[in-house]
Amino acid sequence: MNIQSVQLDPLNSPHPIPWNWVTSVALSGGAAPGHYGYYRSQSLVSPNGQYAAYSRIQVQPAVHFTQSRVVSALFLENLRTGTLQTLMASSPFANSPFTAKESDQAGTIAVLIPIAWSETGDRLLAREFESIFGSSIASDFAVIWDSHTNQTQTLAPSPINYSNAILMGWSQTYPDQVLFQAGMMGEPHWNFYTVKINGQTNLVRGDRPITYGQVTTNIWAGPQAYSYR
Repeated sequence: MNIQSVQLDPLNSPHPIPWNWVTSVALSGGAAPGHYGYYRSQSLVSPNGQYAAYSRIQVQPAVHFTQSRVVSALFLENLRTGTLQTLMASSPFANSPFTAKESDQAGTIAVLIPIAWSETGDRLLAREFESIFGSSIASDFAVIWDSHTNQTQTLAPSPINYSNAILMGWSQTYPDQVLFQAGMMGEPHWNFYTVKINGQTNLVRGDRPITYGQVTTNIWAGPQAYSYR
């Protein structure tokens, strides 16, 4: 999978979230109070043609930009049976998207987007970007869905010391592990780390990310109409 995008990304990720749209909607809070913006990502079809994954992102603007809230849900469609399920992450700001008390999570950003399938199409890798408006807090988590168990696992480099981590994809050297680049803000050199499904983190040299899947665009992709509540 190769996504060409001019989208800006807070972490300069190779798998950018629609940050231009997020900030535009968040900044509109004073002009149009009470409205929500929605965005649907492109679909990512598995190599075996069985599944398609896409995300729906919701921005709730606030009068003060830093109190805006961004949540998301990732949908997984079985193209053979037509069944649809929702995947949830378990990282800090991602719990119960669309249902958590808004007052408890004002200013938080939790965007979950699919970035790669495994080569056989039995596992999905998604990027969970989390941040807080008006702060330097911003980092990625990896969310893996396994079709055999129908379970998700949320991973991040640990226990290394870093301020920001960027999910790159599957590890080319260790295909059953995910590859992150992580470091301290302001430092010029960031290292690469592989993370196993059990969370074990290892420093690696010369590894490269690899992704599988076919991106498809439909009429629903991109910004959608505002709704009012």
